[in-house]
Parts: sequence; C-alpha cells; structure tokens
Amino acid sequence: MLGAALRLRLRVLRRRLRGQRRRRRSRGGRAAVEDAGREPVLLVSGMGGSVLHARRRSNPKFDLRVWVRILFANLDFKKYLWSLYNADSGYVEPLDDDVEIVVPEDDHGLYAIDILDPSWGPHYLDMVMIFVKATDKAMAGLRTKLETAYKTSRGKKVNIISHSMGGLLVRCFMSMNHDVFSKYVNKWICIACPFQGAPGCINDSLLTGLQFVYGFESFFFVSRWAMHQLLVECPSIYEMLPNLNFNWTEKPTIQVWRKNPEKDGMVELVQYEASDCVSLFEEALRNNELTYNGKKVALPFNMSVFKWATETRRILDNAELPDTVSFYNIYGRAYDTPYDVCYGSESSPIGDLSEVCHTVPAYTYVDGDCTVPIESAMADGFAAKERVGVGADHRGLLSNENVFELLKKWLGASEKAPRCRVSKKPRVVDLGS
Repeated sequence: MLGAALRLRLRVLRRRLRGQRRRRRSRGGRAAVEDAGREPVLLVSGMGGSVLHARRRSNPKFDLRVWVRILFANLDFKKYLWSLYNADSGYVEPLDDDVEIVVPEDDHGLYAIDILDPSWGPHYLDMVMIFVKATDKAMAGLRTKLETAYKTSRGKKVNIISHSMGGLLVRCFMSMNHDVFSKYVNKWICIACPFQGAPGCINDSLLTGLQFVYGFESFFFVSRWAMHQLLVECPSIYEMLPNLNFNWTEKPTIQVWRKNPEKDGMVELVQYEASDCVSLFEEALRNNELTYNGKKVALPFNMSVFKWATETRRILDNAELPDTVSFYNIYGRAYDTPYDVCYGSESSPIGDLSEVCHTVPAYTYVDGDCTVPIESAMADGFAAKERVGVGADHRGLLSNENVFELLKKWLGASEKAPRCRVSKKPRVVDLGS
C-alpha cells in the first residue's frame, strides 16, 4: 500500500549507474567492457504504485491525473476510478463507459512511478500496475516489459525489483510462464511481499475501507469510504486475503461482538476463521451500494472476483523458482501489524452485520511492517540467497537506507564493492532501522 511523501532511492541508483557509464566511456576500451556487465532493472509495484490518468474516448485531448492528487482528490477519485468487475471480460471497468484509466509511459514508465504527485514534490518510486489482478493482459504486459529490456540491453538478463502486491504479480507470472521467466530473469529482489496474505489489513479493507493519511491531511485526500467502494471490486484485495492452505502459527480471525436473538439478546463474541469469513463478508456487504450520476449501484461481496482469486492462489502456491534465478527477500519488522480484527464491543455490540462496515475496528497485532506480518512476508517457499528483515514499515522500506544498500550490493552497483564469494546456503539477516 502506498502513501504520500515517500520515495524509493532507485532513481539515485539509476543516475549513479548512468554516471558510471559516462565515466567508463571516457576511459576508452576498458569502459565498454565494464559497461557490458550492467544488467537492466525492471520495477514492479504494489497496489497504487503508479500515477494514473483518466482519458475520454470521445475527447482525445482530455487527460487528467486522477491518482494520486491533492486538489479535488476525493471528487475525481469517485468520478473516474470507481469501477465494477466485469466477469465476462475479466477486467475492472470504470462506471463511466467513456473513460479509460491508463498509466503514463513517459520516461519508460519512470515518470508514473518516481513521483506519485508530481505537483507536490518527490514521493515514491514503483512501477507497472495498480488495482490489478493476474489477468492475461497483466501477464502479457509483464512479458513485453521483460522482452523489451532483454532485447534493448543486447541479451542481458533482467533484474526484477518488486514491492508488495507486485511480488505476487511476479510470482504468478513465473508460475504461468516458467520457461520465459528463466530465459529473461537473472535476479528477483522482493520487498514486503504478502506471500500468504495480509490478514488484518485486507480483511478490514473489504469491510471498512482503507485510509492512507490521517488527521488534518485526510480532508484533502481520498476518504476511507470512497476507497472502500473501489476495493470491494478490486481483485488484488481478494488475492491478498489470508491463504487458507498456509500453516499459520495462529490462524487469523475476525471477531464480532453480537447480540444473539435466540438467547434473549445475550451478547456473544463470534469468531470467524479465514475459512468462515466469506459468509461474514457476504452478510456485512449485502446492502452495500454507491450512488453514481444519480443512480444506485449495488456493491456486495463479489463472488466472481473471489472465485478468480481462489484460482490465482492455486497458481501462486504452485510457483517454482527456476534454478537459474537468484531470489532475495526484504521484509519489514519491528512494527505492530494488524492480524486479528474485532468489531463492536461487549458494551456496544453489533446488531445487523451491515453495521460492521461503519464500525471502527480494534486489532490484535504481530510483528511486521504495519501491513504484512513477518510470517507471511518470509514464507516465500523459495531457496532464497538472502532474507533480510529491516526495521521499517511497509512504505518506509522504499526510502530506507539499509534497503538501498542491499539493492546496490545485490545488483552489483555498490561503489568499490569488494568481490566476495556467495554462500550457497540462504542467509537470514535482521537489520535495524
């Protein structure tokens, strides 16, 4: 998940590499040899990790940045980004048929990911997809990016850096295109990936929404409820629900304090494990709706998206890392991370389950990055070269100096980096903030 005022230092790395190339070219023949060793880097984002523009099919001149923005943020978000999942096409489509949402491709896509809000200064570097699912279109787009980078660099294999949901997209692509992945990819560096889901954060997002900023700033950004109405139709949210097949140390739950009409209104704490949550989602969201251009649009729990996400989970669970690809995992640690979610209280219980969607949740926490628990982020199931825990939150990892140093080391971009022998055994390291 994203927020304003954050940036990844890869832009600096990119400029440094360019500077190194220039210096090497000036040194003559030796420069060409050294430069030939550089490999292309492809950045794959999580949810909300790129600038989005709305364009009108009826007016080619209309081009409006709708994510992320400050002025009229909530108004334009609802007008252009509210969407419905089309089970026939398999895509999420804007409520306005005349609108299409695009990611700007300026500067090879770096414009869209280097700064989430260009008019308010540098923020966050990330790339490729927002509010996506593992559709054929997404897979084809990632394949095209890999092929282009491979050919442009004259046959050098690509190094992938993914963040959050972007890691699941890469994993899904690898599972579905194992030979292609092996052909084009050299290293995959994964940052804060919810390999087994993000229980507390995602369960609550489906029920009450998601808030990026708090306090006074929240009045200038997208509201929690406006975001909720998008996320109910967002396949990525369903794909990040806790994995039912994973052997959790303690199974994540949703708890609801309810009045039991069969016991004279006695208040009970009802517990839903991950396998039971669908019935809760269906009941709580059965009357959920929004108003668009004066018309009511029903937004219940979307079983079509859930079934698609269940199939995606099967694909993710079957992913195998090619022997030729080196995998590295960076995860956040030392931050309270929502795990179990509770609605209502013994003194103020929930009556109808639809009230849950308008209730402030209470969490129980585990260690993680504020969004993804360590247990999920570490459970990649691959023979990793290194797994490193960094003391930073989900977004803060992207502006963390320790992360930047790790990226430089693993990409071979460190200045005067000493040559060292790589251990065949995976290393697990914890770094402080």
